[in-house]
Amino acid sequence: MTFEHLFDAQAADYSRYRPGYPDALFEHLAALAPSRRLAWDVGTGSGQAAVRLADDFDHVVATDSSAIQLSHAPPHPKITYRVAPAHAGGLADGACDLVAAASAVHWFDRAAFYPEVARALRPGGIIAVWCYRLPRTPGRFGARLDELYEILEPHWPAPTRLVRDDYRDLEFPFAELHSPAFALVATWPAAQLLGYISSWTATQTHGRDELRAIARDIDPAQPVQVAIPICMRIGRG
Repeated sequence: MTFEHLFDAQAADYSRYRPGYPDALFEHLAALAPSRRLAWDVGTGSGQAAVRLADDFDHVVATDSSAIQLSHAPPHPKITYRVAPAHAGGLADGACDLVAAASAVHWFDRAAFYPEVARALRPGGIIAVWCYRLPRTPGRFGARLDELYEILEPHWPAPTRLVRDDYRDLEFPFAELHSPAFALVATWPAAQLLGYISSWTATQTHGRDELRAIARDIDPAQPVQVAIPICMRIGRG
């Protein structure tokens, strides 16, 4: 299956279960940007990052190669959604204050994407790419999830190896800036965490039986403490 359609089958689950990102992350990026006129959210999926970027920028262009993913993105007066590959976003030269790719850049043709970023960024503009790592939660529930992660480990698609190395091996041809350590810390119903895990590419092909077994043993309304670290690279164009 091509990247453009890899997530079509679970698009509704992405929209329902995929978490947003910490406010502090967006506030940091907005402070670095040369102005707040335009942000481009590349590989937006169902728009989780785009909606939050719209709080800080006058306008957000949110692109994705999957029309099905975009069909689940919420309408917003400051967001323009459109179907486009990462390497051909259709932005004007030097238009973007920020180019963001949330949980996406490891899937891109980066040899084509990075020149597009350089073309679209205004002088001093910022590129930021980030992704969630594995969620952790305490207690027996957390221990069982850790066992599931071990089962899933051999079955992740090859591009996700970059995520599991915290993007350290990600080629990144920009003047790199320090990235603070961000994490999402929240209290969720157990069902939300299980739904998020069920949307992963590895879980779609392996581990479903184990996930169902965990779900049978857990009160879906049980509140759980969740901590999800974020790996991130930030550069200036």
